[in-house]
Amino acid sequence: MKVFIKIVVEAARQAWQALVSNKLRTFLSLLGILIGIFCIISVLSAVNSLERSIKSGIGELGSDVIMVDVFPWNEDPGMNYWKYMKRPPPSHEDYEFLKKTRTGFEDAAYAVYVEGKTIKYKSSNVTGTMIMGATFEYPEVQNMDIGQGRYFTEKEYASGANKVIIGDKIAAELFPNENPLDKYVRLFGNKFQVIGVMAEEGDNPFNFMRNDELIWIGYNTAKKYINIKGKSRFSVGRILYVKMGEDADMDEGKEELIGVMRRSRKLRPREADDFSLNEVTMLTNMIDGVFGVVYAAGFIIGFFALLVGMFSVANIMFVSVQERTNIIGIKKALGAKKGIILTEFLIESVILCILGGVAGLVLVIVVLKIATAALKFDISASPLYILIGISVSVVVGILAGIIPAFRAANLDPVEAIRK
Repeated sequence: MKVFIKIVVEAARQAWQALVSNKLRTFLSLLGILIGIFCIISVLSAVNSLERSIKSGIGELGSDVIMVDVFPWNEDPGMNYWKYMKRPPPSHEDYEFLKKTRTGFEDAAYAVYVEGKTIKYKSSNVTGTMIMGATFEYPEVQNMDIGQGRYFTEKEYASGANKVIIGDKIAAELFPNENPLDKYVRLFGNKFQVIGVMAEEGDNPFNFMRNDELIWIGYNTAKKYINIKGKSRFSVGRILYVKMGEDADMDEGKEELIGVMRRSRKLRPREADDFSLNEVTMLTNMIDGVFGVVYAAGFIIGFFALLVGMFSVANIMFVSVQERTNIIGIKKALGAKKGIILTEFLIESVILCILGGVAGLVLVIVVLKIATAALKFDISASPLYILIGISVSVVVGILAGIIPAFRAANLDPVEAIRK
């Protein structure tokens, strides 16, 4: 063990000497390692953070929820735009038919959405908000959390009472110094009582439903102020949510749901479906494919940069063997075995590559912090990726130093001393 420690110390000293005595040559040689580690770890970190945030935002829809809509999520809507535009949007009648049928699913909810509305309180107002009018079961189907206050009572929902639940960001803007509960705001030109504030969702830019900026009213209330029966798909959005249950077979559930929807719309056997069934896995599968390409591109760029760096470090090691030939001869004449010489040069090569790898990781951390501050989106390098960066540096160091180390270990002591 003591011999190995001495070898490591000696190799570290020689690596440092090579670094100090030939700064420019060593810097240029390690630049490939630095760029390679930077490409691989930065791409891994950025794409993983982005993918995690997107999937988190999409995941709020629920992995066991099927959304009945006009457009399919796994197809470019531009390809068959007019075909889908001719489809009738999901209706409250479809929702009621599903509730009556009640086969193969746990629950269902219906929601309509309108954008660009203004909510006011005294002299404060928030413009461009989204209003959602949802049926009573909606929070059970979509797992909506209320941070303060309460949900609509059955009586309030049934009567279409002017009660409203607002997002955390809207509450902060309208009531910076007041408790919003039981206050009256103006919406659609009428007074609405604030009975709840949704739990803060955070600044994830990929949240599917920006709940912090959402105004939530009951469906029966929405009917009084929104043209629910209007045919325009641009002014009013409509989605039917069907919760299948955590243990349900999604494929089987979709088949049953297709049958129920066809009966609801009285479609003949030969008529094509005039609706689309969407689920979270459609989006996550598309995301996996896109990010798979990005991962591959980052690895390819990193591989070639590391390849250049490996040959550069190998060149340093060949020069180091040449410069220390007589020293190697003396060590072997004094009894140093081939394994010791081999290990010494391999460790020196690994140390040089680790220095380049650490520099690359430092650059990754700095760049990711700058990107996080600029984009207001958390991008971080996990400890696993840092470990991967160091491990790759070690492997590159071994590959770069193996041939020079073997050459040094196989030198004839007499010939080496003469040189």
